[in-house]
Amino acid sequence: MKVHVLQHSSINTLGTIEEYTKTKNNRLESTRFYETISPPELESFDLLIIMGGPIGVYDYKDNPWLRDEKAFIKQAIEAGKTILGICLGAQLLADILGARVYENRHVEMGWFPVRASGGENKPKFFEGLPDKIMFFHWHSRTFDLPAGAVQLFESEGCRNQGFIYNDRVIALQFHPEVNEDRILSLIKWFGDGMENGPFVQKKEEMLGKKEYLDATKKFMFLILDKLKKLI
Repeated sequence: MKVHVLQHSSINTLGTIEEYTKTKNNRLESTRFYETISPPELESFDLLIIMGGPIGVYDYKDNPWLRDEKAFIKQAIEAGKTILGICLGAQLLADILGARVYENRHVEMGWFPVRASGGENKPKFFEGLPDKIMFFHWHSRTFDLPAGAVQLFESEGCRNQGFIYNDRVIALQFHPEVNEDRILSLIKWFGDGMENGPFVQKKEEMLGKKEYLDATKKFMFLILDKLKKLI
């Protein structure tokens, strides 16, 4: 499988996504929009992964390349590509698909449970996935569900934690790719500006959660296996 990643910040490393591609001997390439505005050719990859970043989907003034990235992602969707968007990546997908992206009522930072949506009528995509799991969060924005999309996940602090569109475009607001180094990096760069709130943990509560990290890694690998079957 040929995987291409869109990155928006050097801080937002690939975590267990990179580990997965090495384990499976997949080809992994990336476009770093903070360094270049040249996206790849659509034919050069099987799976497109859109990562997070410390910007908003409408921050064109400081990040003019956002328009180019959105145009490219739209082309990939229309071409029927298999796509995964994480955090900012999920918000970009929602925006491109015509939904509103805006400030969430609560800031979510730390480990909080996410549950599957849909009750007994959950999408087939859920087969083999847990109904509830602790995930790492680091966001203040959320999105409405795009027309034609099916909600996948929700949490107490954020109604829309994920959706699936056209059976092959997946958006996840939480961070299934994190490892300990990734969390340490977020705390180092942004920890001093953390707000107080019911869904904001103290820094020490975020670290050393081996059980959560192991479950998150298993989930990330399962998701990538599922996406691979769609290619």
